[in-house]
Amino acid sequence: MLLDLIKGFLIGICASAPLGPIAIFVIQKSLSEGHKAGFLTGLGACLVDTVFSIVAIFALAYVQKFLDENTIMILLVGGLVVACMGGAMTFGDPFRKMTPDNSRTYSIRDFLKAVVMGVSNPGAILVIFALFAFFGIEFEHHDFRIAPMILSVSAGAAFYWFLFSGLFSHIRKNFKLNTILWINRIAGIIVLIIGLSLVAEGVIKLIFLK
Repeated sequence: MLLDLIKGFLIGICASAPLGPIAIFVIQKSLSEGHKAGFLTGLGACLVDTVFSIVAIFALAYVQKFLDENTIMILLVGGLVVACMGGAMTFGDPFRKMTPDNSRTYSIRDFLKAVVMGVSNPGAILVIFALFAFFGIEFEHHDFRIAPMILSVSAGAAFYWFLFSGLFSHIRKNFKLNTILWINRIAGIIVLIIGLSLVAEGVIKLIFLK
């Protein structure tokens, strides 16, 4: 049982590690608003990984069929959502909500944005499936170990985002506000490009696979 929990913890860390739009968003929030804002944003990704883990255990075959049948829609809609968020990061002012004494702010909206980013990425759930297969995780639906496994995956993801956001929150002290603003814009451009790439992939599939 302990081995399964360790595997679940590692799955949570590994699922969070790839540098994608959520990680860039967490970096931006951590640099501009501090550890709490970055960690809260990361918890949105943690929630998505937890849900995907539940799906991986109970409904792998059904989800794979849904992904196969709706790949184009997921790419188009998900890409547009990510692109819009990237545009908002690029042209927005990350400091406009900060109080005059430069106190750190954080919002549940950042958490929800990360959730939307995670759900709109069809590759994320495939990563979870691959990690479960790699670590040899396989349960029957009535297995009592399922709940602890899911919690351990969630704990691993939360642990990763806590350290990740803490690191960038710490180094923010070495940056001037103008530097952080440009980092925010660059991060937004990267997220925007990722979103547009997803849309382009969806359009290509729509044209050539129809």
